[in-house]
Amino acid sequence: MISAENISKGYGRQALFDEASFQINRRERIGLVGRNGHGKTTLFRLLAGLEHPDSGNISTPRGYRIGYVQQHLHFTRPSVLEEAAAGLPAGHEHETWKAEKILAGLGFTPEQMQRSAHEFSGGFQVRLNLAAVLVNEPDLLLLDEPTNYLDITTIRWIEGFLQSWPHELLLITHDRSFMDRVVTHTMGIHRNRIRKYPGTTEKYYAQIAQDEEIHEKTRLNDERKRKELELFISRFRAKARLAGLVQSRVKALEKQGRSEKLENIKTLEFSFRSCPFNAKFVGSASGISFSYDGAKPLVRDFNLTIARGDRICVVGPNGRGKTTLLKLLAGTLAPQQGSITWHQNVRMGFFEQTNIASLVGTRTVEQEIMSADTQVERQLARDICGAMMFEGDFALKKISVISGGEKSRVMLGKILAAPVNLLVLDEPTNHLDMQSCDALIAALDNFDGAVVMVTHNELFLHALAERLVIFQNNRIDIFEGRYQEFLDRIGWQEEGRAGAADSTGAVQPEQKFSKKEMRKLRSDIISERSRVLAPLEKKIAAAEAAIEACETELAHASAAMQIASESGEALRIVELSKVISRCDADIDRLFDELSRDTAQADDFKKLFDERLARLEIAGG
Repeated sequence: MISAENISKGYGRQALFDEASFQINRRERIGLVGRNGHGKTTLFRLLAGLEHPDSGNISTPRGYRIGYVQQHLHFTRPSVLEEAAAGLPAGHEHETWKAEKILAGLGFTPEQMQRSAHEFSGGFQVRLNLAAVLVNEPDLLLLDEPTNYLDITTIRWIEGFLQSWPHELLLITHDRSFMDRVVTHTMGIHRNRIRKYPGTTEKYYAQIAQDEEIHEKTRLNDERKRKELELFISRFRAKARLAGLVQSRVKALEKQGRSEKLENIKTLEFSFRSCPFNAKFVGSASGISFSYDGAKPLVRDFNLTIARGDRICVVGPNGRGKTTLLKLLAGTLAPQQGSITWHQNVRMGFFEQTNIASLVGTRTVEQEIMSADTQVERQLARDICGAMMFEGDFALKKISVISGGEKSRVMLGKILAAPVNLLVLDEPTNHLDMQSCDALIAALDNFDGAVVMVTHNELFLHALAERLVIFQNNRIDIFEGRYQEFLDRIGWQEEGRAGAADSTGAVQPEQKFSKKEMRKLRSDIISERSRVLAPLEKKIAAAEAAIEACETELAHASAAMQIASESGEALRIVELSKVISRCDADIDRLFDELSRDTAQADDFKKLFDERLARLEIAGG
């Protein structure tokens, strides 16, 4: 168990948290939420010992190991396998099979494991960074945005892995649906405090809203009472016969604390400017193909018609050509075959992560927003800066000194500045917090024009997608329907694969295991299942025994109470009432623990059964 007591941390005049306290208990999987810049990554660094609080204390048990998967990438070993195996704990360096198993689950083939990490794309390097920490099997796993730059099938593998994680977990992610499916608790940094509640983000935010509503009602009630006291004092201060009453109210006023009105917290506000478009179709791609340097085509003989108001999501594993397709549609790449035709009145807004390189370092944020369109006046640019959380003097910061996440917000701000009727967006949610993602969903839903978007965020897919462009099985298909319909009718056929794509994303055959390897892997899963379930089963048995003991004690106390009542033994009745009350409370608490532990054990059994089933398929 980790305990933080009254910790405070700030930088300059900005306080991140003030005398915050919390605990991380055994086997808790906690989602950490809060707006960008409010201290989530700083809290991770404090827990990992990379920084220290300004005051307060963080205590961990002796020998407790913490694994921190950071967004920063740094590789020094000759091969992928050696990079991952470097994370093995002391005394287990020879157990490289553990590294191989995790790398396989993350999509690396045996051939890829022998290659240098520097040969791979950013998405695969993120996976390797994750593998190097997972093999260490730390007591507390700190994951900071693990889903960035990963595809859906890998995200789903990680989700299953984390659901069966047998230790503690603290997770930062902007993907609300991913977090909710993994965590047992949600902890948030809110108004310089840290609060933890059991359950999903929905329960956390509902509780925060309820707490703040109670605070505001209490504050208004206290203010009303204060005014009544002040009015009484001013009205009757001069009357000698009421001096005692006046004095008592003066003392009451001095004792009454003053609750401050809660300050409105600024968040991103998206509102895309749309320009009129009255035609039925926005444009079309006809028979387009494209490849890099004569390699196998990423896009081949592809056709797509985009209608006014379409909501099209482009999905599939990394490296298959999703971003290439968007660049073709946006005109930053030209198709080698076929053609793309747009209606003459189309006005496009294009967002792509690498476009931040196009920002001019010597410009201010305000100037960069104004450069998006000749009709953007300074006041509109300032309004957009404020909406993108560059308020006041922050709008005058140079592009060269702001972070990568802030540059992404500037790129979004430039799209907000120019009136458009077609949005082409490549993973716009990276570097946004959950509240900003929610605001983006609402803005896209309200946008009058058409949207074509690459995203791996399943919350966005469920909320927005009405048509899908699917990269799967070495082909590109159009699915006319919503994302849930796709999952129900087709699904991700590459989920659970042991091998996946090479560094360019080309699909490799699913890995097959020999009988000896199968026995080894099956034995590993069974051993892990026993290691995870044994403590839970012990807790379940202990809870059942404790419930039985409490029920026996309750029965004896109830029988004694009847005798005491008949004989009128008042003191004995009081004593037995306390025993009965305690037994009832203990039984309720134990049943809650039993229910929770039993459900967790059932979930683990299901997950291990699924892993064994997938292994049987892989060995088929």
